Order: sequence, then C-alpha cells, then structure tokens
Amino acid sequence: MSKKTSFTVNDLIKTLPGILICVGIAILSKLLTIYIPKLGAPTLSILIGILVGNTIGQKEILNRGTKFCEHTLLSISIVFLGATLSISSILHIGFNGLGFIIIEMLIVTFSTIMIGKAMHFSQDFSLLMASGNAVCGSSAIAATAPVIFSNSRDKGISITMVNVTGTVLMLILPLLTSVFFNNGVEQSSAFIGGILQSVGQVVACGDMLSEKVKDLATIYKIVRIIFLVFIVFLLATIKEKSSAKAIEDVEAEIAGLHHHKSAIKIPWYIVGFFITCALHSFNIINTEFSHTFKEFSNFFEIIALAGIGMRVFIRDLLAQGIKTSLYCFYIAAVQIISSLVLVWILI
Repeated sequence: MSKKTSFTVNDLIKTLPGILICVGIAILSKLLTIYIPKLGAPTLSILIGILVGNTIGQKEILNRGTKFCEHTLLSISIVFLGATLSISSILHIGFNGLGFIIIEMLIVTFSTIMIGKAMHFSQDFSLLMASGNAVCGSSAIAATAPVIFSNSRDKGISITMVNVTGTVLMLILPLLTSVFFNNGVEQSSAFIGGILQSVGQVVACGDMLSEKVKDLATIYKIVRIIFLVFIVFLLATIKEKSSAKAIEDVEAEIAGLHHHKSAIKIPWYIVGFFITCALHSFNIINTEFSHTFKEFSNFFEIIALAGIGMRVFIRDLLAQGIKTSLYCFYIAAVQIISSLVLVWILI
C-alpha cells in the first residue's frame, strides 16, 4: 500500500511542473484577450505555448505535465462539452453533413497515400500520415501504428508533421472561411471541423470566429473521430494487400485486433461526450449545471492548448527537410480544395 501511495505522489510531483506552466499560459492568454480580442484565448494559448516550448520551456521536467494537459485535460474538456449540447444539436449536421465527413475522409486518405507513393515515401509513413490527417492527428496515428506494424521513427515523424500542419492550418482557415463563406456558421463549421487534425485545433480555430462555430465544428470533428475504427481497418487492408510477405502476419493481427484494444477502440472521451450529452438532453444535467460545465470545458481547453503548443517543436520540423514539408503542403492543399468543393455542394 505504501509503495503505491509513494508512486502516486512521485507521479504527481513529476507531472505538476508542466501542468503549472500550462495553467500560467492559459491565464496569460485570457488576460491578453482584453487587448487582442479577435484572436481569442484558445489561439493565444497555443501560440504562446509554441513560443515557450521552443525557448525557455525546453526542459525535460515539463514534458510529463504538458503531455497530461495535451491529452487528458483536453479529453475531459470534451466530456464536459457534451453536457452543454443536446442530441438534437448533434443530429443537426444531418445526412449531408455526414456525407461530407465520409467523402472528405476518403479523399484525404487515398490522396495522402498516392502523394506519398509519388514522392517515394515509405508505405507505412504514408499510411500513418493518411490516418492522422483524415481522422484525428496523433491519436489516429497511435491507433494505426500497431495495426500496420510501423516503426517508431515513422510514427514519431508523422505525429510531428501532422501536428505542425494542423497548427498552421488553424491560423489560415479563419481567413478562408471569411473569403469563401463570409464566416457563415454552417459552412464555416463543416470546413473547420472537416479539415483540422486535432480537436484542440478545431476548438482554437472555431473560437476565432464565434462560439456557435466552435461548438458545431467540434461536433463535426467528433463525428470524424467515430469513424476512426473504419479508417484503421481500411489502412490495415491496404497494407495487407500491398505486401505478400506480410499477409499472414497482418491477417493474424486483424483477426486478433481485440488484443490491441487501445489501438482501435473509440476514444473514451467520445463515449463520455455522448453520455453527458444524453444527460443534458433529458435535463438530468439542467441549464445551471450546463453553464458550469461550459466554463470548466472552456478553461480546460485553453490549458490543453497550451500543452499542445509546448509540444510542437520547430527543431523537429526543420530536421525533416523540405521534402517532408512539401508532402504536408500537398496534403493540406487537397484537404482545403476538396472541403471547399464538398461544402459548396453538400452544406
């Protein structure tokens, strides 16, 4: 018992420094919105996080806490967000919205694979890039990696490049929504939620436009994440068919995917989101409590975005060279162009 308690205390001590600096960045971001209201606290938080993480924040002691904020706090904020939305608000995207998501995900998946092949990247790297860009960034990459038997190097590079691409797009998309959709809620939400790689980036980007865009864009993003399991199976099948030598191994892996539950299951925070959403829809979580959940969700989001920013390392981006950066540029171009066309047609 004492060992377990000691471990828990040590674990907390190791995590606390990174959490504290992310909380500090979040508070600073909220204060700065008084002077820079158009950017909003979420965007400022991720930008300050990048600045700190690439300068004075490059310390090993902060890594555990920033990772906790990036993943756990963001996940909790999504669960809290569910308590502010009703089931009808999710169904609001309709069949057209669902069709937009499915078609966009397939276009991004196959385009990323084909571009990667044309640029002579390894198949595993292209498959990981396809998963991360089509679904949900580093979480999707982590889910895909064990199923296609990729090495840790491909996994690490793809996570870095997808996160950096998403951060750049997060700053560009509000300009595009202004030009092409006049910042209309429906089209802007689908555009942002259908493109950006992580939930945090969707939150920060949507917040630059309005609260309504942020919430609806997040719903589009969550629906994308629900399709994660199908994309993983699709990529596993592609890997299987392309490598005769690995057929038996991949088939065994697919047949025994229950041994890799952490790799392909729907993330726990999505389940939590729908539970709190249902509780709010049936008024078990009433309006007063819903407002409290909203406040917690917003603040946790800002803290999490600071953690995300602090873990975007410019040195890692530069280390990959121009070829990998061009690959990301081509993928982003496909995402933007295909989403523009599909939003005009379907939304």
